[in-house]
Amino acid sequence: MDRTQAPGRRERKKAATRQALATAARRLFLERGFDQVTVAEIADAADTAVSTLFAHFPGGKEALVLGDGAEREHALTTAVRDRPAGVSILRALHDFLATRGPFDPAPDPKSRAIADLVVSTPALRAYARTLWTSCETTLAHVIAEQTGQDPGDLSLRLFARYVLEIPDIAGTEPDPPAALAVAFTHLQRGWPDL
Repeated sequence: MDRTQAPGRRERKKAATRQALATAARRLFLERGFDQVTVAEIADAADTAVSTLFAHFPGGKEALVLGDGAEREHALTTAVRDRPAGVSILRALHDFLATRGPFDPAPDPKSRAIADLVVSTPALRAYARTLWTSCETTLAHVIAEQTGQDPGDLSLRLFARYVLEIPDIAGTEPDPPAALAVAFTHLQRGWPDL
């Protein structure tokens, strides 16, 4: 099978439906607030059925804003695996997080509004935390792969969990980029070899 072929009509239609649902949801959430919008209103705004919304976003309303975590997990592993020569794992993870959500130093206005919505909405914040912490095993494995350590090593698992808790904790501070720097300063003390 030729993998360079453009996606077929069915795949394009699925992608367009996903995009329409996510766009409608974000617009409604930013206009009225996350808790004031129903899935039925989102489906209606995207001209789809509620069952279609859940077929594309089984995680519900939260997934319409934050996705399912696959992109996040892939981006985390890529940040570690593809870091430039001489860049520590700690630095690569810091630099990766520094471009996300509340840590982004120069977001476009819509991205800033979405980050603020996530931080200020308990359901979104809890979902985001779940997405981050669900990457713990994968992150520990990729770090083990890069360092030659055992992926089941408690120290690596602790490190991975601490890194993945940073967005929830530091992202809600008055100055998230400064809080991110403080968090990594503490991690450097505990894991100077990473």
